[in-house]
Amino acid sequence: MEPKLENNGLPTLELDELWSFVFRRTSQAWVWIALCRETRQVVGFIMGDRTESTCRKLWEAIPQLYQQGHSYSDFWEAYTNVIPQEQHTAVGKDSGETSHVERWNNTLRQRLARFVRKTLSFSKSWFMHELSLRLFIHRYNCELIIPSG
Repeated sequence: MEPKLENNGLPTLELDELWSFVFRRTSQAWVWIALCRETRQVVGFIMGDRTESTCRKLWEAIPQLYQQGHSYSDFWEAYTNVIPQEQHTAVGKDSGETSHVERWNNTLRQRLARFVRKTLSFSKSWFMHELSLRLFIHRYNCELIIPSG
């Protein structure tokens, strides 16, 4: 699906991270998401810790076209260290600039119990945690594509 480009002909990204865990709460699994504002599709994601190196892996996982657009994120320092300054704006939740990715996080938590903060459902392995996330993102992105004709 081709995005409607409003930002000087380039897509706008909303970036965020959400906490989850594998097997026990002390084994944190941070999910980093890059969502295209125009199409609402997830264009990049990575699972890892909450460090700058994981943020860099997210940035590298985003396709080149999307990297050229403008990005909005929260004030987490890793974003400002990785994303070029002229392409990035750090904002608070009250600005509304990251509302789509925040809503996506809620959708993930509603549909997959293993991503709920306080739950009895959890992944026992990193492989299954990431696999369930990949399948969810694939299905989510496919649901957004409206067949023509």
